[in-house]
Amino acid sequence: MTDQTSGSLLRLANPAVFNRLADRLIGPFAVLTTLLFVWGLYGAFFVAPPDYQQGETIRIMFIHVPSAWMAMFVYAGMSLSALGTLIWRHPMADVALKCAAPLGAGFTLLCLVTGSLWGKPMWGTWWEWDARMTSVLVMFLIYIGVIALQQAIEEPNRAARAVAILTLVGAVNLPIIKFSVDWWSTLHQPASVFRLDGPTIHGSMLGPLFIMGIAFLLLYITLLMLFMRAEVMNRRAERLELLAAEAD
Repeated sequence: MTDQTSGSLLRLANPAVFNRLADRLIGPFAVLTTLLFVWGLYGAFFVAPPDYQQGETIRIMFIHVPSAWMAMFVYAGMSLSALGTLIWRHPMADVALKCAAPLGAGFTLLCLVTGSLWGKPMWGTWWEWDARMTSVLVMFLIYIGVIALQQAIEEPNRAARAVAILTLVGAVNLPIIKFSVDWWSTLHQPASVFRLDGPTIHGSMLGPLFIMGIAFLLLYITLLMLFMRAEVMNRRAERLELLAAEAD
């Protein structure tokens, strides 16, 4: 890590610096996110052709796949935040983890619901306990467990450590989700976008899919900044109340 990068992280460790940065970025990010969603949905429903096998049902892919990407991406980010809490004790790491968990749970739930809607006409069933679906469901339950643990422990430092440990334990599930279609026989097809030999999806579908993926990513970043800013202000108010009570 360079001195410049280290210095930037240390500056962001100051909640006031983070809030000022968030205030500048939230508006532009919200506008860009909206534009990308409009562009991506237009491409998904009016530019991309129907699939020769799945017909119009393929359009669920433009919501399902980005939400699946984000479900894993958010959890990976939470794992880094957990390391920041336990090893580097970065003041904002616990804030980021706490605020990311409900967002990740939302993406995972959207992934499960759209997957079920896609699976019914394709596989003839709303749910099948194959490796990919089951491991994603496990990730959703871990998200819920992280959120519940945050609420169950009142002492902030103990809560931060416990949540960080649970998050790191749950990270074992990430490679299982990723490689489940390779390790076991599942209804899900193998990777068709991120492949060493290149994507197998036609460009007319791949373009809108990537646009939707970026839109989902920017939506997450925007909401995360909003949630973190609110959490920082809430913790500041709690400290002021505590100081006032001690003064009395």
